[in-house]
Amino acid sequence: MRRNSSEKIRQEIIKLIENFEVELKGADLRKKVLALVPIFGHLRDLGISLVPKEIASAARDRILHYFAKYPYIIIHGDELLVVSGIQDWPRRVRELRVQFGWSIINGVTSKQMHAENEFPLEGMDISQMKPDDYILLDINQDRDAAHRWNMANVIRRKRLSVRDRILEFLRSNVGQPVSGEELRYVANQKTEWARRVRELRTEMGWPIATRNTGRPDLKVGFYVLQADRQSHEHDRNISDSVRRKVLRRDGYRCAKCSWSHKEWNPSDPRFLELHHKKYHIVGGENKEDNLVTLCTVCHDDLHRAQK
Repeated sequence: MRRNSSEKIRQEIIKLIENFEVELKGADLRKKVLALVPIFGHLRDLGISLVPKEIASAARDRILHYFAKYPYIIIHGDELLVVSGIQDWPRRVRELRVQFGWSIINGVTSKQMHAENEFPLEGMDISQMKPDDYILLDINQDRDAAHRWNMANVIRRKRLSVRDRILEFLRSNVGQPVSGEELRYVANQKTEWARRVRELRTEMGWPIATRNTGRPDLKVGFYVLQADRQSHEHDRNISDSVRRKVLRRDGYRCAKCSWSHKEWNPSDPRFLELHHKKYHIVGGENKEDNLVTLCTVCHDDLHRAQK
């Protein structure tokens, strides 16, 4: 049925274009424009017809269907215009993200995360993404997203620095992955938001993890504040690259009790940290061979025993 409908529209477009040849030879500009109007209308109908009504009848549903068929692939705005059949398609994308919890990230956010080495999607040139390019990062709906977006809207209005707004939002969602789009929104679209997140982790010691900084179980494009506490000052000088290598070397497990993030639960909200074998205060360096992975419970126990 869909193929017949699409084919019928295609044939009507061809007929209209052939008839337009007569108007093209004329001198009346308005007649030419009016003759093109039904062609544009039929082209819109042809795009809409590509997704059967029984699958998606509304523009927003057609957009979601298209994203779901091509997750983790850069989708251009022109594609969404064709599929949706409406000029206001960006608002429908925002509704899918904010009201319905679909993890759709745009080109601006993607490039800002990419600049901080926080968007490790292979085979994609993220640097070339445009503002109206999008990627669906998760084929599963996040039903808690609407609540977080409402919370983000309250925090972004506060008279705080970008870094403080981001931190407040993360501390309101401890242990809960949040998207780069949410953090960028909290930052009121400020371009430095991704750098501020990195500063919170590396300079201020907040245990904010991503897929690329110690939590391979996280989806690309998401951040999580693992606990509402800051790490010891001497641990804040460990670079992300060294931290990544040590965690990978130790199999993302505590070297003492073998705990991993796969065992995380709200009643035992520990996470993984790096411990200096030779203490930093006595000259221990932030190098791979002087660092070992420990869970926060074992790390705290070790430091208490040394006092």
